[in-house]
Amino acid sequence: MIDFVMNIDEIFSLFERQIIEYHKVDSVDMPTHNPYATDSFEYILWEKSSIDTIQWHLEDLIRPNDVDPVEALRLKRWIDKSNQNRTDTVERIDDYYMSLFQQVPPRQDATINTETPAWAIDRLSILALKIYHFAIEVARTDVSQEQHDRCQSKYNTLLEQKSDLMQAIETLLQELAEGKKVMKLYRQMKMYNDPSLNPMLYNKKA
Repeated sequence: MIDFVMNIDEIFSLFERQIIEYHKVDSVDMPTHNPYATDSFEYILWEKSSIDTIQWHLEDLIRPNDVDPVEALRLKRWIDKSNQNRTDTVERIDDYYMSLFQQVPPRQDATINTETPAWAIDRLSILALKIYHFAIEVARTDVSQEQHDRCQSKYNTLLEQKSDLMQAIETLLQELAEGKKVMKLYRQMKMYNDPSLNPMLYNKKA
């Protein structure tokens, strides 16, 4: 029987705690403090949530039409780097699950899932951010009833999506543990920030 370090409820709870911790200061320049041991699975999950939370707010900062062009470029570069860090961290989460499931003999009728556990957990991390911020919008008293109702409806949908996604992840992990699913890793082949693969970069270098 496979011993999971954390179940999906605990993972979502960790994401919630990280988001709350960030918003105590609410600054993209705030140094992130990870409370877990660097070699733990929890540490990687906290890092993942921290990356997503900071990037959420970076995307907010770059949205206004009157943002200074130089500042916008700085933010865009930061977001690009954050996207790469996000991908790298997701793959570290998948490395953990791969180490758990690689010794599980696949059943003869085993299938492959459309996404790995970590990429499903990536969606859960973003969902935690949406729920947090929509809760703020629902609680506002300076908006029309129409806007409040619209936000409440979306918030309710997010909660339903959370329940469905968490159940789906639990099912995937269980099926991987039982050999009903086979876990395969396909690393992300990002080209835009690789000077050896992006023509805009290697042609300029030449």
